[in-house]
Amino acid sequence: MHLINGKEYPCCTSVTMGIIGGKWKTVILVHLIDGPLRYNELRKKISTVTERTLSLQLKSLEQDGVILRKVYTTKPPLKVEYSLTDFGKTLVPLLHSIAEWGDYVVDNYAENKV
Repeated sequence: MHLINGKEYPCCTSVTMGIIGGKWKTVILVHLIDGPLRYNELRKKISTVTERTLSLQLKSLEQDGVILRKVYTTKPPLKVEYSLTDFGKTLVPLLHSIAEWGDYVVDNYAENKV
């Protein structure tokens, strides 16, 4: 058993999937590779995610130390940006590999190419 941030995982693979698993986390992280984005910018890039789900996924990624939520309060309106932490940046090669594999599947196994 592995204990990470108060959560128990049976193996190292489950650690990885516990942090980046699910439908939206990797999508969010891929969009943050190129730099910080505001909440609304993420919503525009991932138009099919609900606001509630995006908020929950961002909060989870922040709690796991993968992304940083920075609030700017110097002048209205309030500005919030999300970016990868140094720990989150260690995921970039993995995220690229996941995206490349997805491209391979689409190119070779997709039934309905648009």
